[in-house]
Amino acid sequence: MNPPLYGLVLSGGRSRRMQRDKAQLEYDGRPQLARAVDLLTPLVERCFVSAREDQRRDPQRGAYPCITDRRPDLGPIGGIEAALHAHPTVAWLVLACDLPFLDAATLQQLIAGRDPARLATAFRSARDDQPEPLCAIYEPAAAAAIEAWIGADQRCPRALLTRSSVALLALRNPRALDNINTAAEYRQATGQVSGPVGQAPLQSLRIQYFALLREQAGRSEETLRSAARDARELYTELQTLRRLQLRPEQLRVAVNDEFADWARPLREGDRVAFLPPVAGG
Repeated sequence: MNPPLYGLVLSGGRSRRMQRDKAQLEYDGRPQLARAVDLLTPLVERCFVSAREDQRRDPQRGAYPCITDRRPDLGPIGGIEAALHAHPTVAWLVLACDLPFLDAATLQQLIAGRDPARLATAFRSARDDQPEPLCAIYEPAAAAAIEAWIGADQRCPRALLTRSSVALLALRNPRALDNINTAAEYRQATGQVSGPVGQAPLQSLRIQYFALLREQAGRSEETLRSAARDARELYTELQTLRRLQLRPEQLRVAVNDEFADWARPLREGDRVAFLPPVAGG
């Protein structure tokens, strides 16, 4: 069984080029740290914010479960190292907080392409074909590699992934990983970003599991807040959240007690049932 997947939003940078805390920059009236957490939370079992020791009392970061850097001034790799140390048996979907164009579909693509046999799963940069380290999944085995990397006085996570066994994915949305580092870039981006990071609004869905899926999920039903737009996106989330092993093509799906297509749009309050063949109707 694959290690469970936790989420980590990196927010411990010093924002020197921006000259103000990037976590507090607002898009569409919401701080981008909150936007990043909201985007990641439905897709992982638990979500944390990474911060420096001197940021622990910041009220924005303090609103979320926080993992504090164990070693100062290492940059993003220090946040990743601290998370792997805090929960060494799980994999981490690591996400920089300053990606205003990131959408749920891109994260779902990353999760669907995850290869737990590799050190990490990452997107291939559209600019130089190198791994994108700040929207990537790090498996538990990455802890030893990162410790050795830091011990060799290295800090760059991209250089580490370039030299490691990494599953590389082609990025479908070419703008998804564009980050914003300067005031001029921020002014430009605010006119281009609308809505909650390209994500559908969270809605309450009642989910039912039958037969083998009930055993794998450890429950027969639950109510979940999800940004999934259709049954397929919802099942992709649940495969990670509940570690479901069956593939969609092995199942039938019903919405509000009627069999439905996997592309059927979901609405607030829908009842969604996933049925293996042996479960019947």
